[in-house]
Amino acid sequence: MKILVMGGTRFVGKPLVARLLAEGHDLTLFTRGRNPVPAGVEHLQGDRGSAEGLAALAGRQFDVIVDSSGRNLEDSRAVLERTGAPSHRFVYVSSAGVYADSDLWPLSEDSPTDPKSRHSGKLDTEAWLHAEKIPFTSFRPTYIVGAGNYNPVESWFFDRIVNGRPVPLPGDGSTITQLGHVADLAEAMALCIGVEAAANRIYNCSSVQGITFRGLVHAAARACGKDPAAVEIRSFDPAGLDPKARKAFPLRLAHFLTDVTRVQRELAWTPRYDVERSLADSYANDYARREPTAVDFSGDAALLATVTVN
Repeated sequence: MKILVMGGTRFVGKPLVARLLAEGHDLTLFTRGRNPVPAGVEHLQGDRGSAEGLAALAGRQFDVIVDSSGRNLEDSRAVLERTGAPSHRFVYVSSAGVYADSDLWPLSEDSPTDPKSRHSGKLDTEAWLHAEKIPFTSFRPTYIVGAGNYNPVESWFFDRIVNGRPVPLPGDGSTITQLGHVADLAEAMALCIGVEAAANRIYNCSSVQGITFRGLVHAAARACGKDPAAVEIRSFDPAGLDPKARKAFPLRLAHFLTDVTRVQRELAWTPRYDVERSLADSYANDYARREPTAVDFSGDAALLATVTVN
């Protein structure tokens, strides 16, 4: 198929493009030109943030358009205004962050959403695609980890463990979160293109199990080759912080766990990475290969000023 990938040279795009190429698809990548494009791929250069930057897409038509970087409705609509709707599928990376707070876990694709979420633009995009009858498949991952991650998720824990720093955790560390590996997400995205039942479907996409914050610290320590028992965990009081904030602490302070049964069943997809393997891969193939840099731990002081229990 003739496929346009908006991006494709960073995090989610890299394993997805590699897989689509291996499957023999005709690929076009639209990027800002900051990273190299694989051989055998057409490259259109521009900045999707402006009308002028999207000029290279005018009049082009594709069977599939993959948008892993659109943050709001206008981002994706501007692309389709120039290319027209794809003849086969629009594949979109949304976020499990669209869901509302809940007392029921895990969250299914039918769980209530939050129109005031900071990811509401992705929710608007899904609704627009449905209203316009544009065949689409949308994926709602929780936290994506793996080589090339530009969000400080696993690296936040690695930084403290490698440098022998205490790791601040909210409360007693029993809050459950969920990580998914970037390669597993890319595989599901590629699979959906060949599954007719995936048209106009939304999928949670992450690892099968959740993990507590304390368990995450222990898994990160093992990935770094450290004894988990030797890592100091210090608890802080999260009461004064926004439960969905990701500033001083990189994860939501409330449970964040989704049910991935639908994507497993309909795409015959099973994640190859659990949390242990995800963190081990991220550390060995990314973090450990980076040039050492100074890490700013100043935010930890404010957290640990509200120490509760160890």
